[in-house]
Amino acid sequence: MRPSGRAPDALRPVSMTTGFSHHAEGSCLIRMGGTEVLCAASVEGRVPPFMRGSGLGWVTAEYGMLPRATHTRGDREAARGKQSGRTQEIQRLIGRSLRAVVDRKAMGEMTITLDCDVLNADGGTRCAAITGAWVALALAFNHLKKMNVIATIPLIGQVAAVSCGIAEGAAVLDLDYAEDSNADADANFVLTDAGGIVEIQATAEKTSFAEAQFLELLVLARKGTTELFALQRAALAGA
Repeated sequence: MRPSGRAPDALRPVSMTTGFSHHAEGSCLIRMGGTEVLCAASVEGRVPPFMRGSGLGWVTAEYGMLPRATHTRGDREAARGKQSGRTQEIQRLIGRSLRAVVDRKAMGEMTITLDCDVLNADGGTRCAAITGAWVALALAFNHLKKMNVIATIPLIGQVAAVSCGIAEGAAVLDLDYAEDSNADADANFVLTDAGGIVEIQATAEKTSFAEAQFLELLVLARKGTTELFALQRAALAGA
């Protein structure tokens, strides 16, 4: 029995609220169980210096966690004067994941930054950030097209992410903190709606796990992201 009482292949309750950040070109507050992440897209009419003259746009991300997003207060990274290695790794992952489904030539030379701020953390914050950031990015592109800044929507697909793990010998989908902290193995899958794999991060926490178990996790991840893709589309339709 999972701590949450869910079936092994069940996601936590998921909701995506668009337009939560009133001033951003696109925003989405995503809730996956007790995890809540606010994703906001901001548009700039320029690209980083290394891309000037390339004709390509740039999509990047920043990730942060509020001090009381977790059980105990964490220091603000701004107060420490530097980001942690974990923060840098996650925001690079979010940026890579989004760029995998964007036609950057169709964007033209502009930058879209996705700010992903964790309001409450209960496991899977990076996965929620990627899934919600795609919605915010799509809304930003819709806004730019409506304003005649771009001729076509540069998205070439959807991307979403979900965690899976092996808990008490069984493969399970969408780990919350209680499961994640005690899992035998955990993995994050970043997948596209076309069936592509953007990134897989998998780690054995105690002993190694078998290839057959990894394939079980992949099957679960595909089921979970298929549900998330449908929720993303529904969020855009209702925006």
